[in-house]
Amino acid sequence: MKNVKVLGSGCSNCKTTSALIEQVATEMNCQVIIEKVQDMAEIISYGVMSTPAVLIDDVIVHAGGVPEKENIKQWLLTG
Repeated sequence: MKNVKVLGSGCSNCKTTSALIEQVATEMNCQVIIEKVQDMAEIISYGVMSTPAVLIDDVIVHAGGVPEKENIKQWLLTG
């Protein structure tokens, strides 16, 4: 099971990113726990300056903009 954190203010791109990760995980039959982090102090504590950002098992894999589906697949396969 992968722990996924989506960091962002809750904007439309953040919501789209969360939904896309959930969709890809379902398509791949991959179990994920998605946590949405909206607290700016916590987001900054990860060293992220551009959102939405994605962490897989506490490793930053993406920052800024909505990720591509193919990238999400790779993250879920490899972490």
